[in-house]
Amino acid sequence: MEDQGEILIAVLRMGHRPQRDKRITTHVCLVARAFGADGVFLWRKDEKIKENMDKLRKTWGGDFFVEFKSYKKVLSEWKGIIIHLTMYGEKIDKIDEIREKCKDKDILIVVGAEKVPPEVYEKADYNISIGSQPHSEVAALAVFLDRFFKGRYLYREFEDAKMKIIPSPRSKTVIEKSFKS
Repeated sequence: MEDQGEILIAVLRMGHRPQRDKRITTHVCLVARAFGADGVFLWRKDEKIKENMDKLRKTWGGDFFVEFKSYKKVLSEWKGIIIHLTMYGEKIDKIDEIREKCKDKDILIVVGAEKVPPEVYEKADYNISIGSQPHSEVAALAVFLDRFFKGRYLYREFEDAKMKIIPSPRSKTVIEKSFKS
């Protein structure tokens, strides 16, 4: 994967409800990491999700973060581009323009769970629609990151990974790296 340099790409997961959303929020984190983001901000504290992502990172490598911060604080402190993924936004066809504008700026991608407050729409540089039909925020994030990175995340490898999947047409091939201490 091409080096992103010093650019940070983070996801702000709006409205995480620990009792209801733990699986979906975990999937937001998994997709964010696998498709090229550097971390996720959750506005409601859920240590279990952070623990699970820390365990995953230790096994599969990388520097993915999970931080707990109010959405208002994240939005007010963010210095780069804010992209809100919503059914009500402009079509994703603007992806080339977005990619060009984001070349040297940090990117915050906002995905919702419950109703997103109007201030998010106002604060966002782009309100982008993956489609105008009801769909999952996990799907929206995957489609957006895939288009943004043009599929380059498929070739991403983490040097500190303890496990690695070897692509195979018919079997599951996973190798475990041995590290000398």
